[in-house]
Amino acid sequence: MTLLGELERSPDLREDADAGVLRFITAGSVDDGKSTLIGRLLHDTHALPEDQLQALQRASARRGLAAPDLSLLTDGLEAEREQGITIDVAYRYFATPRHKFIIADTPGHAQYTRNMVTGASGAEVAVILVDARKGVLEQTRRHTCIAHMLGIRHIFVAVNKMDLAGWSEARFEAICAAFRGFAAPLAIPDLRFFPVSALLGDQVVAAGSGMPWYRGVPLLAALESVRTGDDLARCGLRFPVQLVQRPGPLGASRCYLGRVASGAVRAGDEVTLWPAAMRARILQVVAAQEEIAEAAAGDSIGLILDRELDISRGDLIAGAAQPPALSKNFTATLCWLSATPLPAQARLLLRQGTRTVRARLAALEDRLDIQTLERRPLEASPGMNDIFSARLTVQQPLAFDPYAENRA
Repeated sequence: MTLLGELERSPDLREDADAGVLRFITAGSVDDGKSTLIGRLLHDTHALPEDQLQALQRASARRGLAAPDLSLLTDGLEAEREQGITIDVAYRYFATPRHKFIIADTPGHAQYTRNMVTGASGAEVAVILVDARKGVLEQTRRHTCIAHMLGIRHIFVAVNKMDLAGWSEARFEAICAAFRGFAAPLAIPDLRFFPVSALLGDQVVAAGSGMPWYRGVPLLAALESVRTGDDLARCGLRFPVQLVQRPGPLGASRCYLGRVASGAVRAGDEVTLWPAAMRARILQVVAAQEEIAEAAAGDSIGLILDRELDISRGDLIAGAAQPPALSKNFTATLCWLSATPLPAQARLLLRQGTRTVRARLAALEDRLDIQTLERRPLEASPGMNDIFSARLTVQQPLAFDPYAENRA
């Protein structure tokens, strides 16, 4: 039966599908099995075309393997296949009757942390893999901290390679306890643990037979339970203007085009233009040259206002009832990704939505110790992968929200 047929058949599944597309990343230390886990998800949900499955079988046979090497499905670069590691962020797509998914397979090596940040910046769930034999490592902590720093509220810890740890319940519980102890200061809203074997498939899509002591649901079922967009829907309207259309549709003199970053908008809403702090009302919400009743976070639309204002690319249209902050000076948490240390008083470009401004590093404050999660004084310039706080001054005022309240 097709996915559409399944959704038409079941009202419950139809309701779940309305949650949208779930974006999640896999992260953790090198060789914890991230690529194999994604390959298992794709294989066991029948997301692989027949020709791709045959190519996988041939590639695995050339390596002398009796069973398909599922990690090859995501390690697409030649250098990755030669080294057996992930370097670039690999994106894969699959769907179940209850959800659609976009997966970002991020690198485990410390020198590729910048790629992990890229993948995590747009994700709603982070699946952190831990090798059951090795336990929680430094890169596990770093990736967890970065995922939390980037506003990911759902962190699922997959304790992988349980088959190589004798399917031991005691080992699983010890790793869970160690992870909880490390992550306690982060106060992660949704932290869950899953014992899995990505190689054999136990507790990934189906339960399998290796761990009868585990009473929870498989990893995929937990991913299906996450509803997307709820956090951004509760935030105030934030609409960065991408383009001004003149003349606009439906007889309007101009229409402001862009993507709703958070909140919702409908005709009659009072809005404020930032940074000019001018007010107006929404006259019409337009999509595909037609008026619509309402738009929400993630929708690409046009807005027609009830008055003419000087609005250009980079400006922000926000809900008047929940205004953003406006300032040239603010404190930010940064992850430095360059191999060259960050110099004091550095001048940078800051991109926010559709706006780019010049920024200056006014002061460095403290550094996050990955091992203890304590803030420590900076004894030297921040180096690659350091996470630290800094005060920034920008050339033009920015309208912004605290990241913990509105990550968009």
